[in-house]
Amino acid sequence: MSLAVLYSRALSGMEAELVTVEVHLANGLPSFTIVGLPETEVKESRERVRAALQNCQFDFPARRITVNLAPADLPKESGRYDLPIALGILAATGQIPTDRLAEYEYAGELALTGELRPIRGALAMTYRAANSGRAFILPEANAAEAALVEAAVVYPAKTLLQVAAHLARRETIKPYLNLPETLPPHYPDMSEVKGQEQVKRALEIAAAGGHSVLMMGPPGAGKSMLAARFPGILPQMTQQEALESAALQSLDGSFDVSRWKSRPYRAPHHTASGVALVGGGSNPRPGEISMALHGVLFLDELPEFDRSVLEVLREPLESGHITISRAARRAEFPAQFQLIAAMNPCPCGYFGHYNGKCRCTPDQISRYRGKISGPLLDRIDIQIEVPAVPQDDLLGKAAGESSLSVQQRVNAARARQLARQGKNNALLSVTEIDAFCTPDAPGIALLQQALSRLNLSARAYHRILKVARSIADLAGSDAVTRSHIAEAVQYRRLNF
Repeated sequence: MSLAVLYSRALSGMEAELVTVEVHLANGLPSFTIVGLPETEVKESRERVRAALQNCQFDFPARRITVNLAPADLPKESGRYDLPIALGILAATGQIPTDRLAEYEYAGELALTGELRPIRGALAMTYRAANSGRAFILPEANAAEAALVEAAVVYPAKTLLQVAAHLARRETIKPYLNLPETLPPHYPDMSEVKGQEQVKRALEIAAAGGHSVLMMGPPGAGKSMLAARFPGILPQMTQQEALESAALQSLDGSFDVSRWKSRPYRAPHHTASGVALVGGGSNPRPGEISMALHGVLFLDELPEFDRSVLEVLREPLESGHITISRAARRAEFPAQFQLIAAMNPCPCGYFGHYNGKCRCTPDQISRYRGKISGPLLDRIDIQIEVPAVPQDDLLGKAAGESSLSVQQRVNAARARQLARQGKNNALLSVTEIDAFCTPDAPGIALLQQALSRLNLSARAYHRILKVARSIADLAGSDAVTRSHIAEAVQYRRLNF
């Protein structure tokens, strides 16, 4: 037989599209051609495959070899096609049987010795391919992460020889059945933060409803410390959330099996570019907002980011996804993250500090705060001032409430939301806000006063209602009352 057909997967954004690997041998001058829009690393597989086959004592045919990676209009990248190409050559030359080729999908990079090296995106491929009805043969180093997909059947292989022996029924590779060694999620504890009870309350509300937060305060007030402990008060990840988050981390090879079901915490430096935040490249890769899926994106020193970089956050904060379009490619990534941002109140950082050493002029303060646009601020649900820690609190021992006890209240509030509307309060549409967040008569009167005095936009109005709904859920109240509205309004009063 001079033709062999195998199956693999190509990563296109979050999708792992099926790729048919067709290997054909023909008479003529010896050559090795790969077609189907291969990128450089795929073209280089010719030499890896040739050396691996020869070092494994297989015959490499001195014929015209054509490898087609279909569909032809889908770009193919990375070394994951080495294994199916090598197996296709062996099947086309009759060195292995072809009757079992269609039972599996294959991915793996070959070393020159024939060993299989780990690949990027193994979990993403098995996550999307679990319903294909085929098992997956992968490098042994990728088996643990791929096996996290419950419906997937994964065969871990060490070498090309082992895969060939399995297909020839000389040596059977057993499916990967071991449970991956994972660690329970561990986060810094909120009890370590001294003082700042009002800020802790705001973060609890944010965790309960999935709201974004902006903290403004002087250096050393505890903004970064509070943000680092925020994932610890979020509800534990569901199986679906953990799979989606792990699949995205698998795309750039950063997924660690031991941190299964741990909320992502991403804190890019303020020198990060817009592409680093939202993703991009000729072959689009996810950015920080997508890598923080179902977790926390912490932006410290918010005004130090380029304004153009911050503006790219506006649409993802609203829609929960990001679409990256290039001349020949278009990819869509999820961007359901909780934004926690922090900033100083002025260029020197000490405006309003009890030591009184700030010497910034009102014009300097206005220009500094003006680096953050109104439309972006409008999309941040909770905006709160973080004052300097009083000396008495600083000298005393940390005796705050633990993250576990806060998390229990957050879990109860989230359970109310899911039972009532099937989603977090932060994700409510305008129609759902009218249905679930309408306050009582005193609350409506207070809200009308706030709208006129604070000149709030329609978006800010809806976000106040959603925050008030989260406050009511934490209190176990079915109705949104005046007190809930009053507290929610307090979180929109930073002076910009």
